[in-house]
Parts: sequence; C-alpha cells; structure tokens
Amino acid sequence: MDQIKIGKFISTRRKEKQLTQQDLAEKLNITNRAISKWENGFCLPDVGIIPELCKILDITINDLFSGETVDMKDNEKKLEENLLEMARIKEQQDKELLSLEIFIGIIISVFLLICVFTASFIIMPNWLRILLMIIGFITFVIGIVFAIRIEQIAGYYECSNCHHKYVPNYKSVLLAIHSGRTRYMKCPKCAKKSWHKKIISK
Repeated sequence: MDQIKIGKFISTRRKEKQLTQQDLAEKLNITNRAISKWENGFCLPDVGIIPELCKILDITINDLFSGETVDMKDNEKKLEENLLEMARIKEQQDKELLSLEIFIGIIISVFLLICVFTASFIIMPNWLRILLMIIGFITFVIGIVFAIRIEQIAGYYECSNCHHKYVPNYKSVLLAIHSGRTRYMKCPKCAKKSWHKKIISK
C-alpha cells in the first residue's frame, strides 16, 4: 500500500471537488494538519473516518487504498490485494503497540521503585515522603491502565475451546486472571470460560 500515492490521490480528488484542506477537515471534524499529513504520505486516514472521506471525495474504499480509481474488471483483484495489505499493516502496528506496552510497564515499574527507594532511604520531611509515594503509586496505576488498554486493542485473543479469535472489551481484560498475555475469560462465541491466548493475526 503506497501512502504517497494514496496521499496524492486524496489531494487530487479534494481539488477536483473544489475543497481546501480546511474545508475537508471541517467536514470530517478533524484538523487540516491531519489532511496535510495524508496528502504528503506521512500517514493514512483513521479507519473510523474512511467511509465519510470516501463519500465526500466520491470514491470507493478500494479506490482510496489503491491510490487511483479502480476499473471494475480489476476491482476484485485490487480489493483482495488491499485487504491483505491492510491486514499486514494492522499486524505490524499491533506488534509495535505490544512492544510499547512492555516499555511502559518497565518505565512505570522503575519509576515506582525509585520513588519507594527515595522515600525509604533518603532523609526528608514526612509530608514529602508521603507525597513521593503517592506520586509513584498514581503514576504506576495510570501506566497500568494505559498498558491494559493497549493489550486489549492490539491483536486478538483466541479461545482454547472453540478457537474463536476476538477483541474483548476493556473490562474483561482488566478483571481477568492472567499469566503474561494469556487471560482467563469467557468466550463470546461458545460462552465457556478458559485461558485465552493473545495472538497477533487472525
């Protein structure tokens, strides 16, 4: 999937519709800087706004990801290629997110240990000692909440009973007993509780 080609196609279609970047941004309820990033090939539009973008530019989603208006006879082949490329991009992004989760876990754990060590062994007023412990604990909790959110949305969980692959809700992941990235949850398909393993691709 050629981001530069897609960006140029968005720019061309926008101009054909006699829209400025600001006009398009207002229609999509985003900033014109986001439009500029797309058109310069720095990133792709978020999945949630792609249907509306295509509607405004009067193109299909297949046209968008191809970076050109697709001939109907080539439509099915192009669609398959684009779906495979989208799956590859998602898989790569999910791997990066899960690496970020590990990084966050390490950073907040080290920060908490530093706060606890400093408050325990360095001479300071009691109020400062308590404040330091509170800051360390709050930072740790916020980091954990964010890390769990990453784990929830990146990749899928696979049921060990029926092998259904799905993205659970945040509450299910937060409250589940876990060992690493394997969590004991209820499968939305077979409704049985078992250990569900984190996987990257369907």
